[in-house]
Amino acid sequence: MLDLTPAYQNVNQLWAYILTQTLKRLGLNCVVICPGSRSTPLVVAFVQQIPGIEAISILDERSAAFFALGRAKATGVPVALVCTSGTAGANFYPAIIEAQESRVPLLVLTSDRPQELRNCHSGQTIDQVKLYSNYPNWQAELAIPSPDLKMLGYLRQTVIHAWERCQIPIQGPVHLNIPFRDPLAPIPDGTDLRNLQSNLHPEAFFAGIAKTNLIPPSPFPIPQPWLQSERGIIIAGVAQPQKAEKYCQAIAHLSQTLNWPVLAEGLSPLRNYASLNPYLISTYDIILRNQKLAQELTPEIVIQIGEMPTSKELRHWLSNTQPQYWIIDNSYQDLDPLHGKTTHLRISVENIYDRGAVNSHPGIYLQKWCYLEIQVRKNIDEIFANIDEIIESKISWVISQNVPPLTPLFISNSMPVRDVEYFWKPNNLGVQPYFNRGANGIDGILSTALGIAHHQQSSVLLTGDLALLHDTNGFLIKNKFLGHLTIVLINNNGGGIFEMLPIAKFEPPFEEFFATPQNIDFARLCVTYNVPHELISSWEQLQEKLSVLPNKGIRVLEVRTNRKLDAQWRKESLEKLALDIAVHLL
Repeated sequence: MLDLTPAYQNVNQLWAYILTQTLKRLGLNCVVICPGSRSTPLVVAFVQQIPGIEAISILDERSAAFFALGRAKATGVPVALVCTSGTAGANFYPAIIEAQESRVPLLVLTSDRPQELRNCHSGQTIDQVKLYSNYPNWQAELAIPSPDLKMLGYLRQTVIHAWERCQIPIQGPVHLNIPFRDPLAPIPDGTDLRNLQSNLHPEAFFAGIAKTNLIPPSPFPIPQPWLQSERGIIIAGVAQPQKAEKYCQAIAHLSQTLNWPVLAEGLSPLRNYASLNPYLISTYDIILRNQKLAQELTPEIVIQIGEMPTSKELRHWLSNTQPQYWIIDNSYQDLDPLHGKTTHLRISVENIYDRGAVNSHPGIYLQKWCYLEIQVRKNIDEIFANIDEIIESKISWVISQNVPPLTPLFISNSMPVRDVEYFWKPNNLGVQPYFNRGANGIDGILSTALGIAHHQQSSVLLTGDLALLHDTNGFLIKNKFLGHLTIVLINNNGGGIFEMLPIAKFEPPFEEFFATPQNIDFARLCVTYNVPHELISSWEQLQEKLSVLPNKGIRVLEVRTNRKLDAQWRKESLEKLALDIAVHLL
């Protein structure tokens, strides 16, 4: 039988206990808490819910929010975030933007001062109502805690609604602003709660609270125009589905039903379940750099599943060819930045069925794509197999073949995601790619990766030096972290992606204001946080360190590269690979 005795210390504590108990019954299993005074009632109440809810204390609010984002990405279940009043909640903002843009469920609980202490220069007080503008799926300010049974019912139902809005109609952040009056600690506040205590029957009050059940979508038949065309392609774009293998199987079935190639982004799980799909194309960016081939491969119909891949070459090609465009995604968002002739199907690819009708046999169009994939992939593999010096582009190729099966891999923004798209080799390892491609920022990279790795299989983070430095406070999570994270650090002393842009030719201001080298000794930095560090000097050493991952802790494998030489190598090699493609089809 549920005992509410600890909640009757004061009105704030009762209010907070009802809130946390409701969340536990809904299925919340993790809360990330940042220190502060105004949030005291929430903190005490969440601690009372341990072990049903894991409570993790993290000092830095920005880091905490990205850690929560990582946990929610990995589990698909909303994670709660708690902070005190004032600017604390403002530090959640970047992660909330990312959560909205990449559809990750977060429940943000910002503690606040009551109305009478606002707009009068009371300390640690800012306007927190609608603090995150339009980014939350839903947002509300709760009433001041009240020892009234009807108001407790209001609180319960508002929390249930907030939980549902984290997930329906699409996953994303929800913000509840929660004002508290003193006293904040669980001490008597002078309120007589005896009458309420005799009338509040916990089992009856919480009866009927259940985990959110999503309505399964109806099956959707393959549209007839798809079945009537041989010159179609499927683009498997940026995606991190909860059930990766099922997702890959659905796309493979559609591909083989239509006899269309699948252009698979490196940030899609498809490249890690390669045996499922015989028509997988991983080298499309290089193929489409050959203008003659790009013209010959002009499609009639394109199906995009999920978000658009990173490749600029692919985007330019689609803009120039203007095929009939279909997007399969179960969100309400417009996922066509090219503004083509586009039809959105608001469904999941797993819900498409073929009605027993299939395209008869692989046509010349599909054969050409598959032949080109074989040739270009062979060229890439031969080039990298014969490169002994350390270069940045080879790192993703090495990782794709040497991590343990099912390894969670977080891929940082800027150059790592692009090298993964260019060079990640298809495999059958079931690697689980994760990333923050909603807003594409470099903030919170380490913290997000730690959130993903927490309680998971030993994981890997691929990142550049600037992205890691931007989030070194993430290392403070080390003592709360349960699991292992290997950080493959590409240290090219600056922003390598800017070397690929026209501004790189202008000096000044390029080096100081764009590349921004920091000249950090990462070995010493790691000593500060008591994190093991190792400098990688050969490919054999990197392969050895990746093939067997430790069970716990954090370690950094630093790979030092030359930013300018790597940019030149990448530019010359991509162009050469495209020019060297030859087609000899019967």
